Amino acid sequence: MSKQTYDESSFRVLKGLEPVRERPGMYTRTDSPAHIIQEVVDNAADEALAGHAKNLHLRLHLDGSATVTDDGRGIPVGPHPEEGLPVVVLAFSRLHAGGKFDKKSGNAAYAFSGGLHGVGVAVTNALSTRIDVEVRREGRSWGVQFSEGGEKTSELIDLGPCGRQSGTRVRVWPDPKYFDSPRIPAPELERLLRSKAVLLPGVRVCMEIEQTSGEPLSKTWTYPDGLAGYLRELAGELEAVAPIHAGEKFADAADASFAEGEGASWALGWFAENLASESYVNLIPTVAGGTHESGLRGGVFEAVKSFIEHHALLPRGVKLQQEDVCSRMAYVLSARILDPQFQGQVKEKLNSREAVKLVAGMVRDPLEIWLNNHVEAGKAIAELSIRQALSRQKNAQKVEKKKQSGVAVLPGKLTDCESTDIGENELFLVEGDSAGGSAKMARNKETQAILPLRGKVQNSWEIEPGRLFANAEIHDIAVALGVDPHTPEAPSDLSGLRYGKLIIMSDADVDGSHIQTLLLTLFYRHFPALIDGGHVFVAQPPLYRVDVPAQGKKRPARRLYALDEGELAAIRDRLGKEGFRAEQVEVGRFKGLGEMNPEQLRETAMAPATRRVLPLRAGLRPETTELFNLLMGKGEASSRRAWMEDKGHLVDADL
Repeated sequence: MSKQTYDESSFRVLKGLEPVRERPGMYTRTDSPAHIIQEVVDNAADEALAGHAKNLHLRLHLDGSATVTDDGRGIPVGPHPEEGLPVVVLAFSRLHAGGKFDKKSGNAAYAFSGGLHGVGVAVTNALSTRIDVEVRREGRSWGVQFSEGGEKTSELIDLGPCGRQSGTRVRVWPDPKYFDSPRIPAPELERLLRSKAVLLPGVRVCMEIEQTSGEPLSKTWTYPDGLAGYLRELAGELEAVAPIHAGEKFADAADASFAEGEGASWALGWFAENLASESYVNLIPTVAGGTHESGLRGGVFEAVKSFIEHHALLPRGVKLQQEDVCSRMAYVLSARILDPQFQGQVKEKLNSREAVKLVAGMVRDPLEIWLNNHVEAGKAIAELSIRQALSRQKNAQKVEKKKQSGVAVLPGKLTDCESTDIGENELFLVEGDSAGGSAKMARNKETQAILPLRGKVQNSWEIEPGRLFANAEIHDIAVALGVDPHTPEAPSDLSGLRYGKLIIMSDADVDGSHIQTLLLTLFYRHFPALIDGGHVFVAQPPLYRVDVPAQGKKRPARRLYALDEGELAAIRDRLGKEGFRAEQVEVGRFKGLGEMNPEQLRETAMAPATRRVLPLRAGLRPETTELFNLLMGKGEASSRRAWMEDKGHLVDADL
């Protein structure tokens, strides 16, 4: 075994844009340069969103570069009061520098933008061979050039007068060595630009693609009808159940819960066939959805449910669920959020918990008013929803009949859910009776069941299948699931499965990790079809709670959660940028799930809109089986010792 030197010289400090070039996948997509071009487009769109630009233009050149032009205010070119460098140079060469911070104090250039990462065009610069920037501002034109991944920066040059014109032109040459494919995908950028036109009424968006012969291929988008017109275009010839409803609502200065301007605009349609939906946050497309979509569906469900109850349309014995109302609904949603928190720098999914309440509250009342003003459309939507509910209940009854013969008595400590639809049902395996009690109060009684586990489950790696049920905990888990033990070669029939999701919920400490390992050993060894079918998940409860005080009437007190030390440091850094002193922020550490009150447990680990759960999939089975055998086999003590001596330095233990 080779011995590596571990001393002061082993540490390397990455400076400037080096972190991006060392680990580009942490900051952007590496399949193609699409996202680094999108960062430049998003900056131009932010100028339009703020009301300062009316034209946005993208040109794809034959040499593989791209030029983005807007007629906004132009990036400031004067020296930064603290750094001394021209602001336009800072924007492209310094991580965490931008005009989207300090929103609370009123010093930010944008009230609403696509996030607070502050690394957008700096990442573009780091992963490009060259960038040319031209700024027209306050009657003069200025130019600056970056090369070699931002390592070299030219002097800011005064290019002369430009009259009354203003705006920014940025030309980017992506560096092919950082991307799987060096070509800029025109179709993806075309969809992005078209969406900008939809979301920015009155803004002209143009895209040009240079051709080897003749004039460039040019497309221009404007949508005078906004979101409703765009949804009609997406629907094409699909049969509509009811007319499209479009609306918008934003918080005013008197709103005590949200900042002025926060809210959403939307277009909703119900169709005979399924149609893909789209959502955006501050003009950023969120292709993976997020909490704002959860809020929209929640608000729509409450509005339609209220309409149905008011008109007494629901048949006796039918219980309406959100999926019944929303399964045939297509929508285009544009949310405006002051401090959006995304999942990763690529910003494909919104994680901001407050977005659920924000969007649901903004959508419900306008939609309910529209339904009552368009009763025939409302009744058509109600009839479609009721048909979906009847179909769901009929399918659930079929499954229940299959489970009647020979079913074992359910364990007494199981707190079951009311629904029989396995597509909705979830079973939480909870560590300890104390946490089980909190989970019972925090759960959704309709779809969530709780099975508390007393102590640690037996290591089942080498237990014969016929002896599994001798262990009471394993017996209760199997009976509650409705699935018999099996092997990968002879997988079990999952028709008796009572829950679509099995969620392991243990403390965020070493003992909790041990319990997770024992349960995963059980499912991998004796219930592999559950893992292969995507039914097994691990909850990720937070280790820290951060209480943030209120900032005036517009920003009430907040409670944030951090999964680990890294997230806690990131939250502290963000709060520091928002103007909070360290002593103003109270940080508490959870000793375990039992210490959480039901509201905290619901928000962080159980509510689908706000929780974090890790889906499990089986990897390459021979290698995975070999690793399980090494870690869990009784006769592998010497091998485990050698493995720990070899790999022990990689562990990140919380001791």
